[in-house]
Order: sequence, then C-alpha cells, then structure tokens
Amino acid sequence: MIEQLHPRILENKDWATLLFVLTFAVVAMTKSAYETRFSEFSKLIFSDKYAKIYRDNNHLKSSFTVGLFFVQIISYAFFILLTMNIFGQASKTDWILFIQIATFLLYFILGKYLIEKIVATSFNIDEFVELFNLQKVTYRTYIGVLILPINAVLFYYSNIPKIVPLAIIGISLCISVYSYFISIKTYQNAIIGKLFYFILYLCALEIAPYYFLYYWITKGSA
Repeated sequence: MIEQLHPRILENKDWATLLFVLTFAVVAMTKSAYETRFSEFSKLIFSDKYAKIYRDNNHLKSSFTVGLFFVQIISYAFFILLTMNIFGQASKTDWILFIQIATFLLYFILGKYLIEKIVATSFNIDEFVELFNLQKVTYRTYIGVLILPINAVLFYYSNIPKIVPLAIIGISLCISVYSYFISIKTYQNAIIGKLFYFILYLCALEIAPYYFLYYWITKGSA
C-alpha cells in the first residue's frame, strides 16, 4: 500500500521576526541615545516624575517620541492581530492583514490628532491640548513598549488562552484611566478655567471616536 503524501504547509513568520528585531532595535537605540529620559520613562507607571520633567510640548516632536511612536504602532498592530488569532478571527501570520491594521492605526491616531488641533484652535485652548496630547502619547507609548515583548512571546506560541489578551486589555485600560487622572491632576488649573470646553473636548474627541470604533467593529463581526 502506497502512502499518499500531502504537502506540508509552512506558515511564513520571517516578516514578523524581522519586525520584532527592528522594533527591539529601535527601543535599544532610543534607550542608548536618551539613557536618563528612558530610565524615567520606564518608571512611568510607578512615578509621575517623567510627566513633570518632560511636559513641554516641544517633546511631542522629538526623536525620542517619534521613534517610540513607530514601536507603538507595530506593537499595537501585532497585539490586535494576535487577539484576532486567539479568538479564531484571523491568522497571526497574515502579513497583509497586519499591514492593514497598522495603516488603520496610523491614520486613526494621526487623523484624531489633527482634528484635535483644529478643535483646540477653534476653542482657543491650543496650549492645553498640546500638553494633554503629550501626556496621552506618553502613556500610550508606554503601553505599546510594555506589550511588545509579550507580543513576541504570544506570536511564537500556540493555544494561548483567551483570558490572556483580555487581561492585557484590562491592564492597558487601567493604565489609560490612570493617565487621564494624572493629566487632570497636572493641568487642573487650566481645566477649571476652561471647564466647559474641556468637557466638550473630552466627549467629542476622547469618548465618541472609540465608541463609534467599538460599534463599527462589533457590528461588522456580528
């Protein structure tokens, strides 16, 4: 009896390995170039010292922020792809889907930032929004760097329990809420002076986009 041979389908993980190496290299170079700043950045969840030292909005366009912004996009895109894979919605080696997710994240974040700039100019709260944005970018980047090694582990392992990505999402949300608390505490004097505009800004640009995004995703998967 002749045994029938079936071609073995191998998943291409080279693109992911290359991206992981590249992003870890960017983190390493950033740490080397900004040793003191990165040290304070790494303690962000335990101390608000970094937020107090680097609160000037000029830091929003520094090479430190730009470099880690790249890491942030890659890290979040991997996490979304891996979460979809764990819940049986996609293949974790689908590089085309990864590019689509990364592109969407890039346009969503930059588009939201530009809209915030327009609204801030209209409400005459440019300086406050710039500082508030810097705080948000800092904590969002921190989460991205934090989950990057976790992404690498999850990518090369199979049969990951669904509780793992849910726990990561829960912790990330807690850090995000904490960041808003720190921002409000830091800029409370500016907020009190423009309380109406701050509430309007918060509802229109911090809550509504994520609500509609959640609604669109859940409706699309229904």
